[in-house]
Formats: sequence, C-alpha cells, structure tokens
Amino acid sequence: MKDRVSFIKLAGVGLLTALLAWIVAPQPGHAHCDTLDGPVVKDARTALEKADVAGVLKWVRKDDEQQIRRAFGETLAVRRFGAQAKALADMYFVETLVRIHRAAEGAPYTGLKPAGQVEPVVAAADNAIKNGSVEDLSKEVSALVMAGIHQRFERLMQTKKLQDESVDSGREYVEAYVEFVHYVERLHDDALGTGGQHAVPEGASTPAEHVH
Repeated sequence: MKDRVSFIKLAGVGLLTALLAWIVAPQPGHAHCDTLDGPVVKDARTALEKADVAGVLKWVRKDDEQQIRRAFGETLAVRRFGAQAKALADMYFVETLVRIHRAAEGAPYTGLKPAGQVEPVVAAADNAIKNGSVEDLSKEVSALVMAGIHQRFERLMQTKKLQDESVDSGREYVEAYVEFVHYVERLHDDALGTGGQHAVPEGASTPAEHVH
C-alpha cells in the first residue's frame, strides 16, 4: 500500500509538471498536429480508451516507437488510480506523442494548442480527405498561388523600371527579384515533392536549401 501511494505521488508530480507546461506554453497560430482537435491527439485519445497503442505508432518513426510504447504503458498504469490520475496521465501521453512527432518533422514543440486553431487551408485539406475529393481544395490553392505569383511579379516589374535611378531603387529591385524567384522556386520544389516536407522518411536526407 505504501509503495502504491509513493508511486501515485511520484507519477502525479511528473504528470502535473507536464500539464502545467502545456497550460503556460505560448500558443502560436501556425499548427495542426499539435492542436487538441488535431489528428494526433484524436488518435492518442482513441488508443488510450482502447488500451491499444497500435493506433498511434504511425505518427512516430520506428526509432521512437519504444519510447512511445513505454510512455503508453506508464499512462495505462496511472490511469487506474482515479479520475485525476487519469486526466494527468492522458495529458502526459498526448504531450509525449505530439512532442516526438513534431521532433521527427524538424518542428519545434511549444505546447498543445486549443481546438479550433487550425489554418483554413489545413482544415480544407482535412475536409478533402474526409469527403474523398480534392477538387475544391485544388481550385482554392491554385487561386492563391496565382495571386501570389502575380503580386510579386507586378512589384518586380515596377521596381525594374526604376532600378538604375539610385542605389536605393536598385536595392528595391533586387529585393523584389529575390522574393519573386524564391517564391516560385519554393512552389516548384513543393510541386516536385522536394520541398516543404512534413516528415522525412527514415534513411532519407533533407534536400539542401537552394541559395540564389
């Protein structure tokens, strides 16, 4: 009995620390997999209710699987000690899973974000998956891409006319030129699948950033 009480206290302290870190962490808007209504958290909660870790292993690399399995086992053990222990343990596991998943993406982890803080385009992508059709999403993204290209190109052409009038004018032209070329380059790389990666497959190398 004494060992059990000590275990609960020890686990509670660690899990409470994780929960407090989540509460006070900064909440930037650009995120998806680290939101409370995101797919990683949803799968984590389902796995915990089923007491089956298999449903979340797809979110981590093979090298990180054992760490997730260990955290899952610890969470299931603590969940049995009451509602408060269950809430703390669940949050501990969710935090661990999201943090490790984000690390595999090469993205920083700054805490879980409240539900509803998903970028509109990401929500549209999720809806496309849900509805089994990408037509609306393709039209929306294509329109945004075309607008972005035209805006940068128009600025480039305007500054090009004045580039020889002064050093400052020349610098404005160079700035517009670099922005336009890099924007198109990023779009091109993403279209070819060589840029903007979400998670790098095992054994694959990250493509070097283009330098103009």
